[in-house]
Amino acid sequence: MVVMSTDRGTALYDVLREVRPLVLNSARVVEAALRPTGVTIGMRAVLEVLTEHGPATVPAIGDRLDLTRQGVQRHVNDLLALGHVRTRENPAHRRSVLVEPTPAGAALLGRIRADELRHLGSMAAECGPAEIAAALTVLRALNRDVRRRAVTP
Repeated sequence: MVVMSTDRGTALYDVLREVRPLVLNSARVVEAALRPTGVTIGMRAVLEVLTEHGPATVPAIGDRLDLTRQGVQRHVNDLLALGHVRTRENPAHRRSVLVEPTPAGAALLGRIRADELRHLGSMAAECGPAEIAAALTVLRALNRDVRRRAVTP
């Protein structure tokens, strides 16, 4: 049983204390799994956004991922070189093309996600659906509020 502090700020800090190594170690695991595909974690994230949300401009992808336009552009360029995305004219803006996954890119992401979900399905076995839903609610709220603080000093 985990004993949580009654102080709300301390309790949320304890959550963040667990998230930091989780993010780092998750990145290590995902990076190792991706290595044979030639796709990086950043490229995977861009491909996921495009597959889940449809064609988007580089700035729109950056907004969704909290990455700079330049960083996203590097990932897009690498994905283009591998044939996992393509660009097309953007009817809303002449100079900002739309990026979309190719069938090969969408299929690759499907295989990557299936493998990830297979592994995740056996983790945190002691946690039930209600606990997982509660954790998701807390993490989404923290992410929203921390993001607000990051953009408004």
